[in-house]
Amino acid sequence: MTENRASFWRRHGWLKWLAGGLLVLLVALAVAVLIVLRRTEPFLRAHIVAALEQRFHARVELDSFHVSLAHGLQAQGRGLRIWPPAQVRGVSVSPAVDTSDPLIRLEQFSFRAPLRFEPGKPFHIGAVELKGLDIHVPPKSHFGHVADDPNASPPAHQTPLITFAVDKIECTSAHFVLEPGKPGKLPLDFAIARFALTDVTGGTIRAGSIMHFEAELTNPRPVGIIHSTGNFGPWRDQDPGETPILGEYRFDHADLAAFKGIAGILSSTGKYQGTLRDLIVDGDTDTPDFRLTHFGNAMPLHTHFHARVDATNGDTWLEPVDAVLGRSHFTAQGQVVRVVVPDPATGQPTSKGHDIALNVNIDQARIEDFLHLASHNATPLLTGSLAMKAALHIPPGPQPVHKRLNLKGVFNLDQVHFASERIQGRITDLSLRGQGLPHEIKSANPNTVHSTMQGNFQMAAAVITLPALTYTVPGADIQLKGTYGVEGGALDFTGVAKLNATVSQMVGGVFGVLLKPADRLFKKDGAGTEVPIRIFGTREDPQFAVEFNRLRHKSKTAPARNP
Repeated sequence: MTENRASFWRRHGWLKWLAGGLLVLLVALAVAVLIVLRRTEPFLRAHIVAALEQRFHARVELDSFHVSLAHGLQAQGRGLRIWPPAQVRGVSVSPAVDTSDPLIRLEQFSFRAPLRFEPGKPFHIGAVELKGLDIHVPPKSHFGHVADDPNASPPAHQTPLITFAVDKIECTSAHFVLEPGKPGKLPLDFAIARFALTDVTGGTIRAGSIMHFEAELTNPRPVGIIHSTGNFGPWRDQDPGETPILGEYRFDHADLAAFKGIAGILSSTGKYQGTLRDLIVDGDTDTPDFRLTHFGNAMPLHTHFHARVDATNGDTWLEPVDAVLGRSHFTAQGQVVRVVVPDPATGQPTSKGHDIALNVNIDQARIEDFLHLASHNATPLLTGSLAMKAALHIPPGPQPVHKRLNLKGVFNLDQVHFASERIQGRITDLSLRGQGLPHEIKSANPNTVHSTMQGNFQMAAAVITLPALTYTVPGADIQLKGTYGVEGGALDFTGVAKLNATVSQMVGGVFGVLLKPADRLFKKDGAGTEVPIRIFGTREDPQFAVEFNRLRHKSKTAPARNP
């Protein structure tokens, strides 16, 4: 057998030379491919840099670029940097504009393409994968030195030797920062877990195109995941912040505890359109467990809002918010501005927060909903229908919301009923005596007697000040002024009670007859009885007193009447 094999190779020696030649050819071909790739890489790298420079009209740097033919055309690049535009067609930028920091940084990118090339047609790339993208858009003033150049002429049209067509860009671990246009404002900073860009028309991603996007990003405050889809572009070379955008979003499981003084898990859906610097947003929010952390009682809160958002700093103008807290409906219109909070001692910025200024209109509401929210007790002090108009301001700071909140406005409470049987019993007693019906007190049902309150108020440092409060029940009208402490419920009010009945009618029976001479002393300004009163104590334990010393003072200083 061995002799036969040796004889075969002696008779067909040319096969050895052929096999050896093929092997040498394959090795030479492999070496040639490697040499071509080595020489092609700088060419492709230069072509990519030139294409990006033409697209963004800016300086572009690429640290490394490598190509492989293991499974089709594979390419990978690292260290891509693109600066803000320095010159655009028909537009010149002043040299005063600082372009020291890149607009875009990219840690790495890669793509694959089939080894098919037809003259005049681009290399078709299904997807480009990006990782570690950092986009830092300067403030609008950065692009404010742009001026039309009347002497500029359009660049000569050149057909590139090699072009690429990209269907999709997929990115992970992106970082997007929009610098504010005003000093003292904070930049808007988003961490984007992933996003994808495709051409909505089904063609390729190219200059001037409108692209469809899908994104998942982490909202900085309150922390939560935003899922968003929409259309983006065309890219604005003169100012990327003016790039148009349109889409819809879903915001899930946002923890409001990020804002000092409030808590609850918020979810929101909505739509937006405009530019990166000026967005119009319409949406809804639901917070089933909204609460003030100092008090702890939770209430369901739903809002529908129309807002204008400056995405460069997160400043929001609410135009308006339509909200329901429990069973209470109200609207709010105003602004929420992100600011830097300086240290009181050094004046240096130490934290960031929101300055909230709103005009609030409560039209169909229940007072118990708001009292429940701002109380440690599960049972509110009173119930009743509420209407109120107020200006609200919450400055940023380390204190809880209820201590920073400032309110000033007018209100009207109707069908008021106190939860405390003791207080409501006193109100019923006052009403029946004021009507001259003291004999009905024992048989009266306190739940049938309702009262009204109206007046103006101001709240600051967790204390409500009421300079003019009118409290009315059937048969009596009480005018009060004083303060109420939100934290602790301290009461301190003074005023006068005007009753329809005279003193003798209020007491009734034999004692009423004996008190008839006193009627003249207490009658005043058309009221059957007017007495100075004081309400003090706490929300849980209020005290009522007639201030006879004030009554005697009035009687002594009253002018004498002609007989």
